[in-house]
Amino acid sequence: MTPITSLLTHPGGAHKDEFLACSVLLALHPVPVIRREPTPADLADIATCVIDVGHSHDPARNNFDHHQLPKDHPPTCSLSLVLQHLGLYQDARQFCEWLEPAEWFDCRGPNDTARWLGIGRDTLAKLNSPIDITLLRRFAQTTRLEPGQPLWEMMRMIGEDLLTYVKSLRARLDVLAQTAVLWDLALPDGPAKILFLPRTDPLPDDPSQGLDRFIESRGLGATVIATVCPDRRSTGYGLSRHQDNPRLDFTRIAREADVHFAHARGFVAKTSATDIARLQQLLLRAGTPA
Repeated sequence: MTPITSLLTHPGGAHKDEFLACSVLLALHPVPVIRREPTPADLADIATCVIDVGHSHDPARNNFDHHQLPKDHPPTCSLSLVLQHLGLYQDARQFCEWLEPAEWFDCRGPNDTARWLGIGRDTLAKLNSPIDITLLRRFAQTTRLEPGQPLWEMMRMIGEDLLTYVKSLRARLDVLAQTAVLWDLALPDGPAKILFLPRTDPLPDDPSQGLDRFIESRGLGATVIATVCPDRRSTGYGLSRHQDNPRLDFTRIAREADVHFAHARGFVAKTSATDIARLQQLLLRAGTPA
């Protein structure tokens, strides 16, 4: 396989899509970034990755431009094309809520994007961050970035974090699919579903990672009212309301001998209990009207 020796993208104003597309690729290919118009030789050279310019989408030649796509094509930007090439696009669309709006903004502009989001255009400006503004402005001012330069290193870190997030969350969801258990409990106000995650060895650094994503991916967002997962600080479990469901109030179990913490707002509690019957009993008592 021919190694990539450089990333090439357009000069002038910089946008989020090519900035992030280059960042993702830098995480995999730590090479210089060049900002100029491509030549036919660049487009033909597999070792030169051409991004967001050149009017060619040809992954076999490492060309990732979207500007030649028809105007009624679903919003697709250069980052979309790179993620598709890496086999990560569907997971990124599922896990990164910002990706679809970024596609819309790049392909449809602020007016159509605001209408699609159901907000006023002025609201989009209120969501701008000085982080975005500075990174894109500094990127626009460059013609070449090399390893070791602060902006190049920052882009590589952004790409690494994005790839790590998508890949690790997919792996976590796969684990949850094998280990999570759905409980059906008869609360005083009706039946309820609780997602229980048994303790494993080794225990993840964040046992609750991905639980909300897993619930939504299984179509259980409207039915699961709470999660029970291992407490990383003890041998017990944490009890949490899902999406702050008001059917449970954990202040109702604050005085139980094996409950060592219950938040004053009632959305979370910690218990030393490990027996399933006892955990379910605590949930039932949290659902009992005061």
